[in-house]
Amino acid sequence: MTAQPETITTAKIFPHPLNAWYVAAWDHEVNRKPLARTIAKKPLVLYRTTDGKPVALADACWHRLAPLSKGKLMGRDEIQCPYHGLQYNSAGRCTHMPAQETLNPSATVPSYRVEERYRYVWVWLGDPELANPDDIPDMSQMSSTEWAGDGKTIHADCNYQLVLDNLMDLTHEEFVHSSSIGQDELSDAEFETTHDGRTVTVTRWMRNIDAPPFWLKNMRDKFPGFEGKVDRWQIIHYTYPSTICIDVGVAKAGTGAPEGDRSQGVNGFVMNTISPESDRSCHYFWAFMRNYCLDSQLITTQLRDGVHGVFGEDEEMLKAQQEAIEANPDHEFYSLNIDAGGMWVRRILEEALQAEGRATTVAPKA
Repeated sequence: MTAQPETITTAKIFPHPLNAWYVAAWDHEVNRKPLARTIAKKPLVLYRTTDGKPVALADACWHRLAPLSKGKLMGRDEIQCPYHGLQYNSAGRCTHMPAQETLNPSATVPSYRVEERYRYVWVWLGDPELANPDDIPDMSQMSSTEWAGDGKTIHADCNYQLVLDNLMDLTHEEFVHSSSIGQDELSDAEFETTHDGRTVTVTRWMRNIDAPPFWLKNMRDKFPGFEGKVDRWQIIHYTYPSTICIDVGVAKAGTGAPEGDRSQGVNGFVMNTISPESDRSCHYFWAFMRNYCLDSQLITTQLRDGVHGVFGEDEEMLKAQQEAIEANPDHEFYSLNIDAGGMWVRRILEEALQAEGRATTVAPKA
C-alpha cells in the first residue's frame, strides 16, 4: 500500500528501542586493544578473545566503576581494571581480586550478546532471551564477492531519528546536494511507499533525465564517453531498528531498467546503519557498494571519499536541525507527503517502544 499522510504534527524525536541489534563497530576496529563506545546510552568496552571472538561488556568495573576500556587484556582473555586490578572474563564474571582469594559472588559486569556479520560487530542491549541473530538486518552486499566498496563512520551530533528521516526522504538532495547528486526531478517524481511490521520501502523512478554529476562520472567509469539521457532510480529499504539500504543507480534511458534490465547502467547500494549514542548523538556507519569495475581500488576510494563529502553536507544540516529542536522545545514537526516513509519508520519504532513499556508519545498514523 502507498501512504499519503495528511499535513499533521508528529513527535520530533523518539527514544531508542533496546530489544534490537545495533552496530557497535566495524569489525576491524575490534581487536586486542579495548575499545570504548557508547551505544543506546550504555557505555561498552569491546575487544576480541585470543580465538578472535568479539566481546561486549559494560564499561564500568563492579568495584568502583572505573572504565574497563582503560585497562588491558590478560593472558586468559580476562580484561583487567586499570584502577585496582580486578579481572573479568568474557561473560563478565570476576576471576581475580587483589589481595584476597575469595571472590565476591556478586562481582560481575553485564555482558551483552554480540554477533559479527557484514563487516560489522552487532550488539543486543535488551532482553537477552529475545536476541535472535536472524533479526540482524540484511546488509549482504557488504560481504558479497559480487559487490565492492568501502565506507566510514560519522559521529553525528543529532538524535538518530533525524538521520532516519533524512535517509527516508531523498528529495532533500535537490537542495542540500545540488552540486553532486541533486536535481529538480527529485521533487517532481512520484514515489510509492510500502511497509510491514519491520520494514518500509520507498520507490522512486525518474525517467529520461540528465544524469547529475555524480552519476555521470560513474556511467563514464563503466561506459567511457557516455552521453545522453538516463533513467534513474532510488529504492529505499528500511529495516528495524535503524538500518537503511538504498538501491540507487542510473541506466541509459529506454534500455529497460524500470523493467529489471540494468545492464546498460551502473548500480550501487548506499548501506546505512545508525546506532544511537545519546538523545542528541549517534554513530552513523555507512558504505557505498557497487557491482561494476570490482577490481578498481581507485574507484572504490573515489566513491568512498565522494560520498563522504556528500554526507558531510547532511551532517552539517542535521546538527543545525538538532540545535533548532533544542532551541524550540515546544514546536512540533509537520509532515508532508514526502515524509510518508519516515512516518512509517516512526510508527514501527513507537510500537517497539510500546512493547518495551517505554513509549513517550503516540505517533500519528500515516
